[in-house]
Amino acid sequence: MATDPAEYKPLILWTLAVTVLTGIVLWAAYLVRDVLLLLYVSGLLAVGFSPIVRLIERQKVLPIESPRFPRWLAILILYVAILGTLALVLVLVTPPLVEQSQQLWRAKDEMFDKVQDFLISKGLLREHLTFQQAVQRAPSSGGEAIGRTIFSAVIGVAGGILGLLTILILTFYLLVDAGSLRRFLLQLFPARNRARVDAVARAITTKVSAWLGGQLLLGGIIGTTSAIGLWLLGIPFFYVLALISGIGEMIPIVGPVLSAIPAIAVAASVSLKKVLLVVIFFVVQQQIENHVLVPKVMSRQVGLSAVTVIASLLIGGKLLGILGALLAVPTAAILQVLFTEWMASRETEKRETEKK
Repeated sequence: MATDPAEYKPLILWTLAVTVLTGIVLWAAYLVRDVLLLLYVSGLLAVGFSPIVRLIERQKVLPIESPRFPRWLAILILYVAILGTLALVLVLVTPPLVEQSQQLWRAKDEMFDKVQDFLISKGLLREHLTFQQAVQRAPSSGGEAIGRTIFSAVIGVAGGILGLLTILILTFYLLVDAGSLRRFLLQLFPARNRARVDAVARAITTKVSAWLGGQLLLGGIIGTTSAIGLWLLGIPFFYVLALISGIGEMIPIVGPVLSAIPAIAVAASVSLKKVLLVVIFFVVQQQIENHVLVPKVMSRQVGLSAVTVIASLLIGGKLLGILGALLAVPTAAILQVLFTEWMASRETEKRETEKK
């Protein structure tokens, strides 16, 4: 029986329209990818902080007439606690770092001479120079390159601070409107599926909160081991340096490296041997952290296998660098929840079909 091609015309037009619309949406998403990334990070933080906010809301410490705090006040208390902790760290860190930096600057000529003597003894350097002579003989383009590097670093830091403020503000409003947003999203699904969708949302909240707890646990482990290790090595201000290491642990890839720099600078004001020992200590610590601690802790906290954690970190780091590595584990946890629910729904549909 012959088929009239005109019958397929509406289907063809509809397919083309959907394809074009999908392409436009994807292109628009690519153009605003930075904004979408900020929204995603804010959403993750809002989901992760929500159990803590609920706990503060239902506080039973203060003997007040209405024991339940307003949600905005609970969020504000959480923010003050986080920012207060960071401010305390800065207060503790700044004075000893300034003092050690001044000592290091005063000792630069002596340390420079020691390095040159070592290189000359090994036949790697022919003549002995003063620090000022070495600076004067540096390539003329070096100053310009350093200037560009510093300018780029300042712009990057300013952009990072602006992005962080944006994330904090978005997270605040997402937490305030969490109830209404949840109800709105549930309305997008058929009534028969809303209970299941709500259960999935709660499972995702649990996973992301566990991830945040895992990050804090890792920071505590690294901070404690750094304090013990630097104390045994005889490094001054080891408690402050360990605090920096604990906070740096929460920043993937560059965090541990940046947090090791102050410890190396302080060790340099003591002796070159201390510098070598500190570098070895941090390298060994990070190898254990990357290959043992992170997979084990995240596997226990989030419920992901060690292979999944490592693979997600590698993929996230490759796609989005530092931010990708930071978001890798919670994103993998969310995908795991969604995949598990999808498989469960398929099994349910299969059993219902077999019954019929």
